Amino acid sequence: MIDLSRLTATQIRDGIADKLFTAREVAEAALGRIEALDGQVHAFNQVTAELAYAAAERIDDAVASGVVLPVLAGVPVALKDNMNLVGTRTTCSAAILEGHESVYDCTAVHRLLEAGALPVGKCNMDEFAFGSSTENSAFGPTRNPWDLDRVPGGSSGGSAAAVAAGMATLTLGSDTGGSIRQPGALTGTVALKPTYGRVSRYGCVAFASSLDQIGPFAKTVEECAVALGAISGKDPMDATSVDRPAEDFTAALHEGVRGLRVGVVTDLLEAEGCSAEVRDSISAAAEVFASLGAEVGEVELPSTAHGLSAYYVIGPAEASSNLARFDGIRYGRRAEEAEDVLDLYMRSRAEGFGPETIRRVMLGTYALSAGYYDAYYGQAQKARTLIKRDFETAFSRFDVLLTPTAPTTAFRIGEKSSDPLSMYLSDIYTIPVNLAGNCAISVPSGLGAETGLPIGLQIIGTHFAEAVVLRAAAAFEAAVGFDPTPPLVREVQG
Repeated sequence: MIDLSRLTATQIRDGIADKLFTAREVAEAALGRIEALDGQVHAFNQVTAELAYAAAERIDDAVASGVVLPVLAGVPVALKDNMNLVGTRTTCSAAILEGHESVYDCTAVHRLLEAGALPVGKCNMDEFAFGSSTENSAFGPTRNPWDLDRVPGGSSGGSAAAVAAGMATLTLGSDTGGSIRQPGALTGTVALKPTYGRVSRYGCVAFASSLDQIGPFAKTVEECAVALGAISGKDPMDATSVDRPAEDFTAALHEGVRGLRVGVVTDLLEAEGCSAEVRDSISAAAEVFASLGAEVGEVELPSTAHGLSAYYVIGPAEASSNLARFDGIRYGRRAEEAEDVLDLYMRSRAEGFGPETIRRVMLGTYALSAGYYDAYYGQAQKARTLIKRDFETAFSRFDVLLTPTAPTTAFRIGEKSSDPLSMYLSDIYTIPVNLAGNCAISVPSGLGAETGLPIGLQIIGTHFAEAVVLRAAAAFEAAVGFDPTPPLVREVQG
């Protein structure tokens, strides 16, 4: 059987085109890996074998007909369970949406499948994307393939774990405050958050509409570049998607970083909770860039100190509005008994929403309530403007910025469950990027000297500078030579 963990997306596509193996064999290999490993990891809420085999048949028919294959032909992909795809359930890992059938396709997912990908399943997540550990799922936690006693990060933890364990070659996640990059760091995968508006959000269940963005996970930077090219572009169904010409994000991928201006964000390195091994890893990463010919300097982003506070007003406020539709009438679970319509709403939500969802909806509703709007939501938006200006100033001096992706390596399951503030601090480095709308990537920078677990380097770019960010990430990736194979996969490979 094909060992997909040793093949990139491009190698899979080329292997099928050259008739070294068939798309059907690739689907069988991916589904076999899921069957062998997901009982331990729980990256998937649903496995979609029929859809994968149907897509594989179309690819094999195209090969037989001599048709030029699209860029992701035969590549196994999985989707975060907040993205609609006809023929699948879209649950957001929430009890209130258990069994909900997708009635239309998410645009990013549709574009991925148009590029020839094979959909193997829907991935576990924190309920409604509220969390940093994938423990807040109504269907149980996902475990990190590097250590099954630890979290894979969140909220896109299932998508990250599926790639890390070799159960999918590419996955899609959504990132509102770090939900792609932080799990990427904790699982040793490459994880890209595009600029706000680069990728359509249509068909992805909204958390915070001014912050959400869809992006890919992969083992390599090049695969993320290919995936971004496939899913990006204007969508008439999403008014916030930006009308920009299509780009080949692989064109300049391997041009190196000589002369590139790289800024190390020094004040964020001193942020609360940053472990010594993470801080040392980022300092070492700066030295790598200098050795590759980049011009490395230091920069501060003083207003990002308010990022966490601003985010936990803006995010819950928008979530409160977006989740109002889940009322037990139009969508999802409905309470069996109720005295009147108000009681129906209350019972349905109490039964269908988990504790973290309730906490955030209440926070957001309070922040938007009469008498508190200006004091909380208005002030948070002002802080957001200051953070955006700090980034603009920094990008007048530097092409990319470096920070840790997460302040620590993967923590143990249950370690932070009873301390929401400690959990929220997991996203302290990623949240400012969402508030400013910039693009950023997390790329593995090595294993922690103390924990032996993956550490992520965050490379941040200004708006629509994905090509520069990807080029910097590719140069760093090549210089470091990180092996993305976790112990669980090594055991399977023997």
